[in-house]
Amino acid sequence: MLERLFKLKENNTNTRTEVVSGLITFFSMSYILVVNPAVLSAAGIPLDRVFTATIIAILVGTLIMALAANYPIVVAPGMGINSYFATLAATSGYNYKTLLATCFLGAVIFVILSATKFRESLIDSIPNNLRHGISAAIGLFIAFLGLKNSALIVANPHTILSLGDLKNPVAYMTILGIFIILVLLALEVKGAIFIGMAVIAIISYFTGMLKVEKVFGIPHMDLSLLYNPVSESVNALQLGLYGIVFTFLMVTLFDTTGTMVAVTTQAGLVKNGKMERAKEALLADSFASLAGSLFGTTPTSAYIESSAGVANGGRTGLTALTTSFLVVISIFLFPLASSLASVPAITSPALIIIGSFMMESIAKIDWSDITEAFPAFVTIVGIPLTGSINDGIAFGFIFYVVLKLSKKQWKDIHPLMYLFAILFVIQLLWLHV
Repeated sequence: MLERLFKLKENNTNTRTEVVSGLITFFSMSYILVVNPAVLSAAGIPLDRVFTATIIAILVGTLIMALAANYPIVVAPGMGINSYFATLAATSGYNYKTLLATCFLGAVIFVILSATKFRESLIDSIPNNLRHGISAAIGLFIAFLGLKNSALIVANPHTILSLGDLKNPVAYMTILGIFIILVLLALEVKGAIFIGMAVIAIISYFTGMLKVEKVFGIPHMDLSLLYNPVSESVNALQLGLYGIVFTFLMVTLFDTTGTMVAVTTQAGLVKNGKMERAKEALLADSFASLAGSLFGTTPTSAYIESSAGVANGGRTGLTALTTSFLVVISIFLFPLASSLASVPAITSPALIIIGSFMMESIAKIDWSDITEAFPAFVTIVGIPLTGSINDGIAFGFIFYVVLKLSKKQWKDIHPLMYLFAILFVIQLLWLHV
């Protein structure tokens, strides 16, 4: 049944590899189950409602991704956009229900775009060199997140960044985790990343870094809608919150598109420059955003932590289905998931090593042509340095169009590149998150 549903042999994988990859992906992204409720509860949304909404959004998006698209990609509420929402709630004077309605309106547009050929055309419109740049940039981005979370890299007022205190337990445990995983990878041990994470978790527990006070718990799950989407949407439009709707739409559209391009490229699922079953994959995150906005969370995105499972060999929807199952189980293992996610040394080594895997895309960029090379370069540096996939892609799109026009190479520019270059200029100058 699994073979027929997920085409394991056709994708050069097996059940064991897919299940272990799903475990790795879950532990890499499980922090969102803790962090998202913490961020959005600060905006006034009840904590238990955000937790419920986070679970629902993950399950809706990831199950569609697994069963319809057969992709090893997890969908979950995006980091960054939730902080933007919390900031709006604190500074704009609008209540969280009205702001959730702007997320809902953006999600409705998102579903419509995903149900048509538009989003597929958008992915096809991205030049190959820019795609490779996006993949490498996201690799740097997640490696930087791992370095930052583990305190190996810290802020410095004089040099912007500097090496952290290596005597810090989180830092040296992260380094130990990196060495364990790398040695296992060098020895070609299957599930090297997962084994490394498990070893660090065990060491962390016995050294007191990981505190597990409780394993099981039954949280309060309210499955009713958090607000009336019709009346609150009308209210949002009457207040003229079009800019906020547009911002939610643009950030979600390009965060998830960039991530999807990067992960599918890493997994070898992009063939002849096109993603197979792209429409189903794109509908997954748009429906997840729609469901999440109704129950109490901000827009979702294809999760870059999916790269952790892909790096272990995950190639099909069985990886994502396994992660979905663990998300359901985590409803009752919320205390344990919270404990594991609270120790950066457990997940940071995986993020850093996966980031290194994704750097292979740099070799595929045509560095001899400045009109191709610089847009890829500005994307590579832009995503990790701005901390935003959307902003990095924006600069890449804008420079690509400008440079190609300067050489009168109009035929190299897909019509959608013009449209989004203009929209990105508007967003960066007037609607920036």
